[in-house]
Amino acid sequence: MEDQLIEGQISYYRARAPEYEEWFLRQGRHDLGHELNRRWRSELDHIRESLADFGPAGEVLELACGTGLWTVELARYADGITAVDASSEALEINRRKLEDAPVRYVRANLFDWRPDDAYDAVFFGFWLSHVPPERFVAFWELVRSSLKPGGRVFFVDSLRPGTSEEENRSVSAPGDHTVLRQLNDGSEFRIVKVFYDPRLLEDRLGDLGWNVRVHTTENLLYGLGERR
Repeated sequence: MEDQLIEGQISYYRARAPEYEEWFLRQGRHDLGHELNRRWRSELDHIRESLADFGPAGEVLELACGTGLWTVELARYADGITAVDASSEALEINRRKLEDAPVRYVRANLFDWRPDDAYDAVFFGFWLSHVPPERFVAFWELVRSSLKPGGRVFFVDSLRPGTSEEENRSVSAPGDHTVLRQLNDGSEFRIVKVFYDPRLLEDRLGDLGWNVRVHTTENLLYGLGERR
């Protein structure tokens, strides 16, 4: 059942690739009005500033890179980027954005993929919430195995369900950790979506040997740190 859920999640993001940025940019049915859109953009600017302070220099691995909304930010600092995603459609959009940047693209299911190199930093945006709880430990082992000694990690994700009607409608019962998402054409997919308590997430990562600080904005959480 879990494998079917993951395959469905991959299918969802492949189909969603052409319209994904409408959500990120608050366009179309994701437009929440001037004030909420302004606050959302302000939160994203805060994350970008925190990423700049973090300084993802050297060789950087981006997991679930999607259409490149964060890849373009990483390219400001990195000497080279390896960008991994299961969606060929998203990778193609990403590639068009980063034509002149030193990016190596890898199409792979992150639950099966293993790194062929070691990196100075690992980044993932809006991905941790799509990792099934049963695979949380294995995922963080993947991150650990991807880092050079002294390597660091930075991630950003949703703190709580979004405020749009579509996102609120999609949230499943407590403890289910799945949501029903709808595309512009009305097709529906069930995917994994885990919302973390920042302090509990920080503590759990500490138990796994990470020294990661988790911060929040109104709607987002972001973490940065390294292995102890």
